[in-house]
Amino acid sequence: MDLRYPIGPYQKVETLTISERQACIADIEQTPANLRAAVAGLMPEQIETPYRPEGWTVRQVAHHLPDSHLNAYIRFKLALTEDEPLIKTYAEERWAELPDTRNTPVEISLTLMDALHTRWTILLKALSDEEWRRTFRHPDLGVMRLEQSLALYAW
Repeated sequence: MDLRYPIGPYQKVETLTISERQACIADIEQTPANLRAAVAGLMPEQIETPYRPEGWTVRQVAHHLPDSHLNAYIRFKLALTEDEPLIKTYAEERWAELPDTRNTPVEISLTLMDALHTRWTILLKALSDEEWRRTFRHPDLGVMRLEQSLALYAW
């Protein structure tokens, strides 16, 4: 088993049914509470412990999630307001080493996740079938429809 993906590697989807889309939105909506539950009661030394050999610390993962999801939220907004925008990737492993990741209390990112996911969920629940088919161009993955991106982030 690849410890980077404890639930298994992502399996790309081509389309989602309405109920699958709703389930993905529910997963995204619940992510902040799930993250809070995962770190609740951890001692400072546990926050600094890698979650797997050669992996990031709990602190780095807790800060990575809002970094990643902020990028996803912006990608959705770009795709909804522009015709197939080319999105920018980012060096996740380098972001995980920056001072705001190393020195910021985890609670700050938990609060950010709460606010971000509230906004993101409001947006997701309001999209029409046509809007779910809007696309952006990922430099590494090619053209992605919003429903495909939704499934990726729900995973």
